[in-house]
Amino acid sequence: MASKRKVGNLLGLAVLGYLVRGPMHPYELSKLMRDHGDDRSIKFTHGSLYMVFGQLEKSGFIAEHETSREGQRPERTVYALTDAGRAELKDWMRELVAEPRHEHPHFVAALSMIGALHPDEVAVLLRDRLVGLGRQLAEAEAVIAGADAHPLFLVEEEYRIALLKTEITFVRRFLTRIDDWRPLWAGFHEEER
Repeated sequence: MASKRKVGNLLGLAVLGYLVRGPMHPYELSKLMRDHGDDRSIKFTHGSLYMVFGQLEKSGFIAEHETSREGQRPERTVYALTDAGRAELKDWMRELVAEPRHEHPHFVAALSMIGALHPDEVAVLLRDRLVGLGRQLAEAEAVIAGADAHPLFLVEEEYRIALLKTEITFVRRFLTRIDDWRPLWAGFHEEER
């Protein structure tokens, strides 16, 4: 069972994972994450990254490695992973890989209340969604096709592709079922008038 983490933000996990490579400044780590496409899996901003660095340092998972200054520029602090941080990274990864977690995707929330919209409108919206899903699928496939990396480092894109294909199949099936449900479903909206 998952325990409450001192730093529960997945960006913290990414920071710990990148610091395994060696000490880094937050800006350098941010650039590496973007260069490697990890911003497709973990959303972050400049501010959120610095906030997570602070939380990880306060928790003892990272520590100041060195501080330097070049010319008139502000001080630049480089951080390193601590032994506690390395242990936290491994424990957190084991938990995420082994234990399924009920997540709350936005689309699932919308589906739980889909009856609030008229079935004709839902059909149009779902067709729009299929176009967007198709774009995302093509983008993920292009990432893999254009990558010069071992498949181990592309496994999240393979997973993303599998999820997109599954969602596309679901949406197409749902569109065919709307016709069967239209009389009952549309009837709810007729009563509103």
